[in-house]
Amino acid sequence: MSSSTQADIIAPLYRINKFAVPTAARAEFVDLVERTLAVIRSQEGYVKDLFLEQHAGPGRFNFCTMIEFESEAFAPKVAAAIADFDKSLGVDRTALMAKLGVETDSASYKSFEAA
Repeated sequence: MSSSTQADIIAPLYRINKFAVPTAARAEFVDLVERTLAVIRSQEGYVKDLFLEQHAGPGRFNFCTMIEFESEAFAPKVAAAIADFDKSLGVDRTALMAKLGVETDSASYKSFEAA
């Protein structure tokens, strides 16, 4: 029987994106996020996601997505799929967010226990 080490454990990767979305940009922003999540959900390694809208509290970010992947090995392929999606729409996501006045804060996370 072999024993597994910490290096043998494949930890899930969590992508958390926070957004401060002006009211005037809400509909266009929500549409883009929902369409992007549809692309992400079709990718290998996708586990689950949440798309949340703040309803109370003092925070400036009023939308948040949390996407779980089996491991960080899938991140580059998902990023490429999103880039292809943006290209097919003729969308420069960074420029669009600036035009809409959307502020973002995004990072990838692993479970504290898995780190």
